[in-house]
Formats: sequence, structure tokens, C-alpha cells
Amino acid sequence: MSQLFSPITLGKLTLENRIAIAPMCQYSADHGKATAWHRIHLGHLALSGAGLLIIEASAIEPAGRITPEDLGLWNDETELALGDVLKDVRKYSRMPTGIQLAHAGRKASTEAPWHGGGFLRPEEGGWQTSSASAVPFNETDGTPLALTKARIEEIKQGFIDSAIRADRLGLDLIEVHAAHGYLLHQFLSPLSNQRQDEYGGSLENRLRLTLEIFREVRRVFPAHKPVGVRISATDWVEGGWDLSQSIVLSKALAEAGCAYIHVSSGGLSPQQKIGVRPGYQVPFAAEIKKAVTIPVIAVGLITEPEQAEAILVEQEADMVALARGMLYDPRWPWHAAAKLGAKVQAPEQYWRSEPHEVKGLFKPKKG
Repeated sequence: MSQLFSPITLGKLTLENRIAIAPMCQYSADHGKATAWHRIHLGHLALSGAGLLIIEASAIEPAGRITPEDLGLWNDETELALGDVLKDVRKYSRMPTGIQLAHAGRKASTEAPWHGGGFLRPEEGGWQTSSASAVPFNETDGTPLALTKARIEEIKQGFIDSAIRADRLGLDLIEVHAAHGYLLHQFLSPLSNQRQDEYGGSLENRLRLTLEIFREVRRVFPAHKPVGVRISATDWVEGGWDLSQSIVLSKALAEAGCAYIHVSSGGLSPQQKIGVRPGYQVPFAAEIKKAVTIPVIAVGLITEPEQAEAILVEQEADMVALARGMLYDPRWPWHAAAKLGAKVQAPEQYWRSEPHEVKGLFKPKKG
């Protein structure tokens, strides 16, 4: 039996298989509100046969957006718009769906990637950014404000409020975004955190905000719904955040009730030097898996079914996540099931597409 297509439980949520669709920013929202693009985008991904769909990084306040077009979940209007999209998606898919809650910190106020991704100053439609310390991501960016303790409390409350909204929307899972150089990662890394208070300096202090926000989200989100965390295992910069610190964080999160660790890397510094190759982040997931008893998700250039299966068989991770590969091939789980001799969920409207050589590939949905 294929390990990739065996069930797994995250907290109290059971998934049919071990394929997750990783959060992928679409930069297509209207002042934080989901649009027709999200209905199309999430709709077709929800028909893919994956075990879990995680909605893109959603800002907990307007200043936390990466771009002016980022999805958000900070007020009634953003909640209502996403709810309308999810209502349509759920008519045709019962795939468990979560959301990644995020704050971009100093990497906020930028153009969409296809417009160059450059920093936007207030006169260009951007806004004042903030971070752990007054250290910009690029020298040409505006200098972020070092967060005061009052602003830290406001951001914590933003995560709490967004988590409550996520539950009202019927979402099955929350992923707290502490990776890719965004705000929580900025507090974790000594390269971006130069604070002298209880949120800076020692490793214990740099972990503090991520752990506090995780605990608050876990407190207000129903106990039967999992809360996980995505981390960057390393900055890929000497003297920065690294695997050993990630293991300490992962152990602390597990002890606090974290349902899983989603292991990515990089994004904090333009000085990063990454040796990109197939599965290049999997070794980090494998080391973290050795240190914790909760599930670990591997992500990053996992493109082939046999590759994904091997990661699980060799116990390097408990699940695999696909992002750009899923955009390129939104039916990747179907094709993986065909190659690995497994069955997968598919809508009845598409059953006739089943190739003759893999008859029996599609299984009827439950209920």
C-alpha cells in the first residue's frame, strides 16, 4: 500500500492521504477581500484529490499584507468575502481546508511579483512597515519601525481575532506563518532581531513572540481543530537562524500543543545562498522529525510521485506539501495515485476522464 495515500491524523483531524496543498499567495484580493479569482483558484485545487488544502497567507491586519492585493481576514468584510468563496467550493468538495495566518512585518508594502516585487513607499500606495528592529530587508527599502510592546499586543490580538473568524468560516485548521522572512521569522532570527528587551537577544527571548501567538491561537481555536506552524529551518546565512534553533523551537511548539511543523527555509535575508535541487529542504524536515513526536511536513521541489513516496517510506517526513508544482499540475494527486497504484477522490463530473489503464483510480466521495 502506498504511504502517500495512507491516512494521517493532525491533532484530531484525519486526512485521507498525506498530500497537502501548501499556501500560495495569489496577490489578487480587493482590499483584503477574496475575489472571483479565489473562487476559481481554490475551487479547482479542492478537486485535486489532495488530503489537505491550506489557503494562502492571510494578513491579520492591513499593515501585515505583503502587497496591497494580499488576502486578509481582519474584519467583517474580509470574513464575508472568503465565506462566500468557501460556500461555493464546499458544494463540490469535502477536502479539509485550513488557512495560514500571517503578518509580513518589514517585508510588507511591496508590489506583486509580476510587477517587480519592489518596495512601495506611502506615496506609491504603500505604507509604513514594522519589524522586530529598525532594520530593513533591503537597503533600498523604507526603514521599518521597531514594534513597541503596545503594537506587539495589537498584533497578538489580530491573530486571535483572525483565528476566531477562521473558526466561524468553518475552516478545519490554522497554520501560523513563522517562515519566509515575515514578522515572526524576523523575531526569531538574530539577523533581523536586535532588540534588548524580553523579545530579543537570547534564543529563549527570540522564540517568545512565536510561542505566545501560537498559544493564543490555540486557546481560541476549537480544541478539535489543529493548529500548526510553518517555519524556515534556516536563513541560509552564516550567523542567522539555523536548524539547531529550529529544533529548539519545534520542541517548544510540540510541548505547547502544536499539531504539526511545516518545514520550509529561507526568505529572511537577500544574502541567502541556497543550493536548490529536488527535495532540497527535506533533510531539514528529517532532522526535525527525529526531535519531535508530532507530524512533520516536508515541502520544496517535491515534484515526482516516487520522490514523495520515498520521503515517507524513509521516514524523512510524515506528509509532503506541494505549492508551485500543484499550480503547474492541479491534478497531481490523481497522477500520483495512478503511478503508485492507489485510489483518489474525484468529482463525479470527471469520472469519465479515468484512463483505461488505471480503471478504478477514482473512488466515490463519502457520505
